[in-house]
Amino acid sequence: MPKVAVYNAAGEQVGELELSEKVFGVDVKPAVLHQAVVAQLANARQGTRATKNRALVRGGGRKPWRQKGTGRARQGSIRAPQWVGGGTVFGPQPRDFSMRLPKKLRRLAIRGALSSKVSEGSLIVLDSIPIEAPKTKEMIRILSNLKVPGKALVVGEGLNQPAYLSARNIPGVKYLPATDINVVDLLHHDHLVVTTGAVKRIEEVFA
Repeated sequence: MPKVAVYNAAGEQVGELELSEKVFGVDVKPAVLHQAVVAQLANARQGTRATKNRALVRGGGRKPWRQKGTGRARQGSIRAPQWVGGGTVFGPQPRDFSMRLPKKLRRLAIRGALSSKVSEGSLIVLDSIPIEAPKTKEMIRILSNLKVPGKALVVGEGLNQPAYLSARNIPGVKYLPATDINVVDLLHHDHLVVTTGAVKRIEEVFA
């Protein structure tokens, strides 16, 4: 089973933690990760864009000129698609983009994303997040002590409101409770900072 060092908020190693092989040591399958990312991004789409066809555009109830005898092409409505201000032909309409991903596949993708962080050496285990009141500087200090540059996903055991508020103003940093981790956020961030409590919670849910 993979072992990782456990650090405190000052960046000092305070112990070691043995990770579950079933969650943090599985084979990474790029096809499964890709399928999970596509499904998650598709489910986030609203699909509410729409255009008006000639039936929905205002006006055009009267025939602009008589059918014959004018020398001009016959026209039935000034709101036909070829007219300026006319309806749109085959324009986008509201649709449901959602994709159903089997539960086992989604869990396998999350385990694969977690295992990739371990194999890359970009998973850092923190004993706790000692932030009692929202302070962005405090979160920056903790990440600096842990030598975490760039984009980082901070995962706690539960919804830690002070930690969440402290992280949300830092570009590239995001806080999530252990039960809300997802493939897109895991792959999008370069580093994964997890508390020991969150590791146990993840292992309970995804093992």
